[in-house]
Amino acid sequence: MLIKYKLPKTILWVTNLLVLFFVIFTLFRLATFFAFKPEHISFADVVPSFLMGVQYDMRWISIVLLPIIACSIVPRLSPFYSSRNKAYWTGYLVLITFFVFFFFAADMGSFSYNQTRLDAGAMNFVEDPGISVKMMWQTYPLFWMLLGLLVAVLLFRWMYFKSHWHIINRTDGHKIPHRPKYFIIAGLILMFFIWGRFSVKPLTAKACFSLNGSFSSYLALNPLQNFFSTLQLRQPVFSEELARKNFPVIADLLQLRDKENFGYKRVISPGSNALESKPNVVLVLCESFSMYKSTMSGNPLNTTPFFDSLCKNGIFFERCFTPHFSTARGLFATITGIPDVQLFKFSTRNPQAIQQHTIIDNFEGYNKHYFLGGSAGFNNFEGLIKNIDGLQMHTEGSFTAQPANVWGISDKDLFYEANKVFKQEKKPFFAIVQTAYNHRPYMIPEADTDFVKKTVSIEELLKYGFESLDEYNTFRYSDYSFQKFMEAAQKESYFHNTIFVFIGDHGVAGNATEMYPPVWTSARLTDEHVPFLIYAPHLLQPMLRSEVVSQIDVLPTIAGLIQQPYINTTLGRNVLDTAKRNNYAFITNTAGTIGMVTDEFYFTKNLNYPQEQLMYMNYVPKNYSTAQLDSVKKRLSEQTTAIFETARYMLMNNKSY
Repeated sequence: MLIKYKLPKTILWVTNLLVLFFVIFTLFRLATFFAFKPEHISFADVVPSFLMGVQYDMRWISIVLLPIIACSIVPRLSPFYSSRNKAYWTGYLVLITFFVFFFFAADMGSFSYNQTRLDAGAMNFVEDPGISVKMMWQTYPLFWMLLGLLVAVLLFRWMYFKSHWHIINRTDGHKIPHRPKYFIIAGLILMFFIWGRFSVKPLTAKACFSLNGSFSSYLALNPLQNFFSTLQLRQPVFSEELARKNFPVIADLLQLRDKENFGYKRVISPGSNALESKPNVVLVLCESFSMYKSTMSGNPLNTTPFFDSLCKNGIFFERCFTPHFSTARGLFATITGIPDVQLFKFSTRNPQAIQQHTIIDNFEGYNKHYFLGGSAGFNNFEGLIKNIDGLQMHTEGSFTAQPANVWGISDKDLFYEANKVFKQEKKPFFAIVQTAYNHRPYMIPEADTDFVKKTVSIEELLKYGFESLDEYNTFRYSDYSFQKFMEAAQKESYFHNTIFVFIGDHGVAGNATEMYPPVWTSARLTDEHVPFLIYAPHLLQPMLRSEVVSQIDVLPTIAGLIQQPYINTTLGRNVLDTAKRNNYAFITNTAGTIGMVTDEFYFTKNLNYPQEQLMYMNYVPKNYSTAQLDSVKKRLSEQTTAIFETARYMLMNNKSY
């Protein structure tokens, strides 16, 4: 004990604080494991994650404590020099505790919603603080959550004071001298923890991806490490050299006529199925419209019976995939034909990527409209949409209907507002209607008394992909809104010469095992699998299409139905072209995974470490030899890399013509 008390008081206090913070970080990791672990993973499976997590935790704990050690080399700056110093350093710890607890809470929310650690992508929502805070306020018991956070911080403030007093009480009278060498040694130890390993190179966030499986990797990280490691990746990165290198693969996929000269621009002439009536186009971007939650998937909860009836009378693609998860990325991919592959920042918020060519400009002689029930400033939708020449904006503040929640007016009212504009049009029109209501805070407008909520047991909800009764009924409300829109449109003269196109902006991760093969759930294809419907009962024959297509194919496919040429400069294709081959959809996510979905396979590769995986898409796969599977994997790996590098190049080089 005497040896112990020869150490300066500050070092003893910092040692106690280190143990306290270590317990906090470990408890948080345990809570994450038990709250979000996949069913097939046991605690024994993630022991390596916890061991690596100690390295990350000690890094951030050391970052917090090092200033106390460094400053205390000067005795007058020590927490034990005066009551004022004690108050200053305790205040510092209180602020740090609030900061850490806030990150932990945000991380739990991220895991709950996205099933990934908090990363720099959260900054996309911080850039819209008003809307983001309002959404959280309407969705969560934010007052009680903040009160709980405040109480926890005050409790730890008391513990810091108690620990400080305990050190004084145990060392009083021992006349421990101030020896700078102890502080230097302690500082070096903390700096070693910050470095993270016995190596020339420091511990990086990528080190965790050597663990087996994404959950194990993310469990090893803590939210501070993941957030600040990804913060530097919010800037766009592209290489023309890599785009040129991969051009032969892209030229083959897109069936370009000129495969020798680098360039993606092609002028497409009208095909044999083009309509000469110059039809109107209404493109509906459907919020969070997950295929597996819908009636079209065979989901027994029958959430979208009306939309299902439209699909049976239209051209319905039952295997359409978005390139990414999130509304901003879905809008970008649909309007531009480019997967938004920028990591941790929406391209709609990137001034260098926002000026994009879009096929909509080729609809000559058309009036163009954009409808959104809320603010188009959210995630800078407005910046992207205004690339469309002559566009008329119909957004928050321009409607007679009153806002229903943070996302503005309800989807039903938005469709009614759009219908009022459509029936007054004297020229052909191209309209984008972007819904937003199928989203937290999951509120059904009280005025819509003819919409009847249903009650389903929580067991059934979870079995068929829903987290709550509110989510289930809000999804049903989307179908109700589609029905109200189409019933209103059918009464107007424009209906008979209009092509209605519905595409989900993205899916939502969840349990799809009752509707689809395991890969949909285990590999999170539910994030990107959405309905894609082209409905024009007076113009087009119904078809059920089962090949894999992509959200980036929407505009080229629509343009192919119109009797006029158009310019395509990106990766989207007309999927109704009878000469098309190579059925595929490219998928990426901010977790570092990129991949290709085909009719038979889902291939993935990781940007953080050399891991490739080939999974079957169907319940009963064909028999392939090992050599054949290796050949498929090699081909899909080349195509995945080619699309990724090309998309990164296109984000910065697809300017308006």
